[in-house]
Amino acid sequence: MKPWMIVLIVIAVVLIGLIIALYFLGKRAQKRQQEQQEMLEANKQTISMLVIDKKRMRLRDAGLPQMVLDQTPKLMRRSKLPIIKAKIGPQIMSLICDEKIFDTVPVKKEVKAVVSGIYVLGVKGLHGKQQPLPTKKKSRFRRALEAAQEKAGAKPLK
Repeated sequence: MKPWMIVLIVIAVVLIGLIIALYFLGKRAQKRQQEQQEMLEANKQTISMLVIDKKRMRLRDAGLPQMVLDQTPKLMRRSKLPIIKAKIGPQIMSLICDEKIFDTVPVKKEVKAVVSGIYVLGVKGLHGKQQPLPTKKKSRFRRALEAAQEKAGAKPLK
């Protein structure tokens, strides 16, 4: 057997081993996430709160309890999370918001929120109309592309 064939066989075996390992790690992570989601659903409750402020910030800057900081993995401590500062009853609290609903949370409005611990799962407006989401600003490339298409007479992209 030639040496380059042996190298190719070894590389193929290593790649197959990595794929199998990633498959089982992914299954385990998916099972863990499913258990956490079930726990959040079991502990959720609806409360009324006044949203004071919302922004993405690091955990240590968010004003969350020290116990929360101790329980988070080291890699997560550096990442920015969507944080909502809200007045619930007489006290002001910092809550972690679900990434999916963060953009729809109205600021300086009273809302009914579905909360599980310090995690906000959902928000419904209480008073006034729901404001539509602000449209994203177009990039320079997108504006130039649309201008060029208008000149050419083609349909603009959406």
